[in-house]
Amino acid sequence: MTSLFVQEIRLSKRHEEIVSQRLMLLQQMENKFGNQNTEKASQLQAAETAFKRNLSLLKDIEEAEQSLQSRIHRLPRPEVVSLETRYWASVEEYIPKWEQFLLGRAPYPIGVENQNEAENTIQREAQ
Repeated sequence: MTSLFVQEIRLSKRHEEIVSQRLMLLQQMENKFGNQNTEKASQLQAAETAFKRNLSLLKDIEEAEQSLQSRIHRLPRPEVVSLETRYWASVEEYIPKWEQFLLGRAPYPIGVENQNEAENTIQREAQ
């Protein structure tokens, strides 16, 4: 009978060890699960913050793009448009004369006085 009593005491101690280990493992699992939940919440918060930051950056980029586009497509002042129009009309008027001169089929298109002046300028620049 003593041996049964000793065996029951040993089994009772073993049972207490097992229950103690079980409680310790349950506590560790609970801590780990709590840490995982905290980490997930932190990651979700970080993702939400990054999403908001990215939206803000995207908005800033779009505003900068619109600002640059408006600068690029500004219409020039009327004086500039007038000068450009007169310049190109002048160019179109003199193209046939200069074309014949450059092909060697006609004399200097502006006049003999200007031709000598132009040749002198070219010679001075070459020296």
